[in-house]
Amino acid sequence: MRRFALIVVGAMAAAVVITRAEAAELPAFPRAGLVSQDSPLRGAPRDTASLQAQMGRGEALEIRAERGDHWQVWDYRRERGGWLRKSQMLLLPRGDGAAAELLAQLRLARQQFGTEGLGLGLAAAYVQAATPAELAGPGGAEALEAMGQFAERIADRASTPAARPNEGQLAAQLDVAARYGLKFEQFDSEEGRVQVCYEGEAFRRVLGTASTPEQRVRAALALTRQDCVNPLATPREAEERDQWRRQVLAQVDATALAPHWRNRLQMRRAAVAASLAFASARRGAPGDAAPALAEFAAIVPGELTEDDQAAYADAAMRVNAVRWLGMGSGARDFGAVQLALQPGADGGRCVELKEGGRLAARRCGFGQMALASASLNREGRALALAVQPLDGWRELWLFLKGRDGWRVEVMPPAPARPGLGVAEFAGWVPGGAQMLLAREFRAEGRYRRSFEVVSLDNLATERQAGEPALLGAFQRWSDPAWRSASPMRR
Repeated sequence: MRRFALIVVGAMAAAVVITRAEAAELPAFPRAGLVSQDSPLRGAPRDTASLQAQMGRGEALEIRAERGDHWQVWDYRRERGGWLRKSQMLLLPRGDGAAAELLAQLRLARQQFGTEGLGLGLAAAYVQAATPAELAGPGGAEALEAMGQFAERIADRASTPAARPNEGQLAAQLDVAARYGLKFEQFDSEEGRVQVCYEGEAFRRVLGTASTPEQRVRAALALTRQDCVNPLATPREAEERDQWRRQVLAQVDATALAPHWRNRLQMRRAAVAASLAFASARRGAPGDAAPALAEFAAIVPGELTEDDQAAYADAAMRVNAVRWLGMGSGARDFGAVQLALQPGADGGRCVELKEGGRLAARRCGFGQMALASASLNREGRALALAVQPLDGWRELWLFLKGRDGWRVEVMPPAPARPGLGVAEFAGWVPGGAQMLLAREFRAEGRYRRSFEVVSLDNLATERQAGEPALLGAFQRWSDPAWRSASPMRR
């Protein structure tokens, strides 16, 4: 494997410093060092001297001399020299055992949050000191994974609502990461904040080294994060990204993983397969939910950790949203009532309900209208239909018959801007006055799951609970197909 070049892109000064300190036969100076804590670069070896620059933790400098408690250093990036206290510098080892010593220091930095800049410097130093064989082996995989995790932690910190990427320690860490050639992407998330994501080159390199199964799955999960998929991407861009995500996840052997890591891989695979099924259906091709349902069924709930609950809920909603795709879109005949799809304007489609052979109601849209999901109540006055307008968001359309004929009402998963959620029919209550409705959503920073008894007269929720077992109506009248197939029943 060729010497890993990523960290020197845009950081040639750091490469020069580290390379000069590789040979053990060099004299005492020059030496390579890393700034171990944010500190000022002074014009003379005293704390009252003029400030030359503010150095961030992890920056690589060349040490040229010493005087008392200070090192005289040279910064190749700024093309400026100065003095730093010895306590603020970490001398990099050199000689035959340098790579092993750097790897040990890197392991220590990896366990401490806030040391991301220093960790990146140590990882860069290891890449420079290691032989090609070491880089292609376990040590190289460990160093590359650590580099990716440091970058990911910096990006996560920059994505918090209170983050100020242009100020303080965060700005210094982003600057140090850029010096080592690490790239970041940013965009507006669904919650209205700025999402910063690491581009992922180090993780891609991990998949090409002698990495362990756990290192491979961690790299694959980091590369395929759902929150790092740009919500403003075009449908074609989003589908291409999901195709790539599926290929990355396929490189990990699930059978070699511990149960909790296997669960995390299955959840991610299920979510990606669900997005691809919707993208295929939106293009007009057959959308098949079977791969997503199979991946979700392989999850072992008893092996889920507390940290996995949010990802499990997200995967369940994405899979549930597409579960009717691929089950046929032919017309449905309920006897007195018939349901069919017709072409609409501008590429949309329309659902037409006929009664006695005459058109009674019609509603058009651009979502995926699953006629296979249609259910008519025993009284023949209410019909429920699953419609998915967006990836991960499925609504319930209700055709209701009143004194003035049929009308169509839309019941979304939540009264909020579409995010991730499902509203689904769960059963009819005898008498024709009520319906069972199940909702689950994550939108605008909120997560909720509810099971409701809804009045068909005004669609008001009469009773609700967080679990179906807490409502007698769900125990008596819930639809058998819903009970057996809905991921909301997990």
